[in-house]
Amino acid sequence: MDAEEPRVRTVELNERIDAALTAFLDRQAAVICGIDPSLGAYADAVRDFVLRGGKRLRPAFAYWGARGAGLADSDELVACVASLELLQASALMHDDLIDGSDTRRGMPSIHRRFAALHRDEGWSGRPEEFGTAAAILLGDLCLAWSDELLCSAGMPVAAVAAARRDFDLMRTEVSAGQYLDVLSEVRRDVSEATAAKVARYKSAKYTIERPLLIGASLAGAPVRIRERYSAIGLPLGEAFQLRDDVLGVFGDPAQTGKPAGDDLREGKHTFLIARAWAGADAAQRAALDAGLGDPDLDEAGVERLRAVLMDTGALADTEHRIEALVAEAEAALEESRADVDPAALQVFEGLLVKAVKRDS
Repeated sequence: MDAEEPRVRTVELNERIDAALTAFLDRQAAVICGIDPSLGAYADAVRDFVLRGGKRLRPAFAYWGARGAGLADSDELVACVASLELLQASALMHDDLIDGSDTRRGMPSIHRRFAALHRDEGWSGRPEEFGTAAAILLGDLCLAWSDELLCSAGMPVAAVAAARRDFDLMRTEVSAGQYLDVLSEVRRDVSEATAAKVARYKSAKYTIERPLLIGASLAGAPVRIRERYSAIGLPLGEAFQLRDDVLGVFGDPAQTGKPAGDDLREGKHTFLIARAWAGADAAQRAALDAGLGDPDLDEAGVERLRAVLMDTGALADTEHRIEALVAEAEAALEESRADVDPAALQVFEGLLVKAVKRDS
């Protein structure tokens, strides 16, 4: 396999995942609109949200986890792992609602979309409450659909049953990690231990390790390969979250699809913030305490907090931590060469770059 082939394979796989999602969502839209024609906007919102963006990392890791363990390619496998993108959609809809985010992937978040619909139609009641209700319901719908697609994609029943434990744990862990994240914000918990635990359960396991293990289970892989996948997935997943944390503060809105500094306004207590707090003097801590979690933080306030993150060395420390985690994942990849299909490993290397060395 030449150096270009993993990238080409990733593009082709993403196109197949999108095709599987499109077919599934079209079928579901027919069901929804068959209930009542007024539900067209409801069905369209899910379709737009799922298909208008996203890197398809979770389905890709699950797919190549299965291929790396010896499972042959099939459209059924692609559709089965595409279910993880519906789970991701559910998590993002709810996450945007929790955080009060205005945008996602450069478009209005679901709760903002439906609040705007309410205003445009001149309906009774409060637009914000309608938007909240729609986001909760659509997030729940995507969660239910993720389960439906996993089980109805056409994979052997025994393979799906084997993958269910990892699929179920994945959903439990990301919910617990999300709640722990919210809890750390209201408790003003800026410890590195809590930030690391949130990163592990909200992202590291959810984004990479569990998808890899779902793929391994679909392939009936032995324990040895599952152990290899965990050794790759955990450090890579944590690095992915740390990169997200950096982009949430320093990223270009044109690339991230979210306003600059949104993580600061939302008061996210990340590793980046924990490192800044640990290294801050009294004045810097006062700035963090005053600005972090302020929904009205203006651009000047964002710049003040960015300066604290740089001056305390928190940004540099986070970048060094990402480098160390990537090196750990790369070492685990090397150690896996005797057990995992080499074509899959080469794609993993490309996905590693895509996951953590990115602009958005």
